[in-house]
Amino acid sequence: MRAVVFDEFGGPEVLHLGEVPEPQAGPGQVRVRVEAVGVNTFDGKVRSGAMEAAFRTRLPAVPGLEVAGIVDQVGADVAGVALGDRVAGPAGRGAAEFAVLRVWAPVPDGMEVTQAAALPVVAETSRRALRILDVKPGETLLVHGASGGVGGLATQLAVAAGVRVIGTASAANQERVAAYGATPTTYGEGVVDRVRALAPAVDAVLDSAGSGVLPDSIELRGGTDRVLTLADPAAYTLGVEFSEQSEHSAEVLAEVMGLVARGELSVPVAKVLPFAEAARAQSLVDGGHAGGKVVLVP
Repeated sequence: MRAVVFDEFGGPEVLHLGEVPEPQAGPGQVRVRVEAVGVNTFDGKVRSGAMEAAFRTRLPAVPGLEVAGIVDQVGADVAGVALGDRVAGPAGRGAAEFAVLRVWAPVPDGMEVTQAAALPVVAETSRRALRILDVKPGETLLVHGASGGVGGLATQLAVAAGVRVIGTASAANQERVAAYGATPTTYGEGVVDRVRALAPAVDAVLDSAGSGVLPDSIELRGGTDRVLTLADPAAYTLGVEFSEQSEHSAEVLAEVMGLVARGELSVPVAKVLPFAEAARAQSLVDGGHAGGKVVLVP
């Protein structure tokens, strides 16, 4: 089957179309004919080789951590889903014609498949990050990358829970962060002073961008306690907690998809590109200039 592949570690340019073996649904799994694939910062970290210190990636590899598609195989011991159902879920090799899912949730009626593909990773990751940081109503949370997929959803969930959020983003995305209910500020040089002008104390920090903000985050927090990164391997040398993917929950995914479908949460899809433009898609995400979620389609 056709898939997006990388045979060596490097920049987005190593991504190309290739042929890989077609997966089959095993016990407890379904296979989907992929309709859309979400592109994540974490995909770029793995592709670049930056995550090799944490875990090994066998080459050639297929990126793609979240997909939406039509069920075309149902494995043994699977109930509640049928051939032809449209579902979304986390995948290990999603940027391909077919992908196998162990966890999935039905795509709500009326939701665009590209929107559904933008949610499996961000739903789980955002919920997990807030659970680890244990932010409570009245506390102040600093979110780096607050206009992105994970950062934006975590911001909205935290605000809904009564947490004050300060969100960093590019100058072009300040209005989006404000629309999420957070107090926006720009990242880069001087961010420590800008954040301190907005909040004398920061109770917790979530780095969803992985763009070298951990030293500033430690300074603002006054230590490494309750500083969490989802994408910066420098955490291992700085003593900051790095949270990798954990067990996904179909219930959490279904809940978040429902909230988005009803307009109660927003995860904007900025660009939809074909598999053949996977390198461009990953470049946009790696550079933080996508302006929202980037999705690939076959």
